[in-house]
Amino acid sequence: MKAVIYARYSSDNQREESIEGQIRECTEYAVRNDIMVIGSYVDRALSAKTADRPEFQRMIKDSDKGLFNVVLVWKLDRFSRDRYDSAHYKRILKKNGVRVISAKENITGNEKPTERLRERH
Repeated sequence: MKAVIYARYSSDNQREESIEGQIRECTEYAVRNDIMVIGSYVDRALSAKTADRPEFQRMIKDSDKGLFNVVLVWKLDRFSRDRYDSAHYKRILKKNGVRVISAKENITGNEKPTERLRERH
């Protein structure tokens, strides 16, 4: 399984280290679950209330190249805080054979780690 990490912070209230912390925890999750991380996409000081984030859009576009089959996020709110956008972009990713997995959140804990997917609605 090949993954990319998507990390972001949204405001001046969060520090640059929050990106490195997200990447570190996602990488640790990947190692524990035998997932190969092939790259990362990082948006700095951009809100997830909008999908108008350059690296996020590049990741969505790159998902159709078949290079990765997982987007690994620290928590799902890093992917999107807007339900419509979240569903829309997850649908695009799914069409491209890509799933979103959270390193810190899971549904019940009974799934295989690589099958964990949590939706907020």
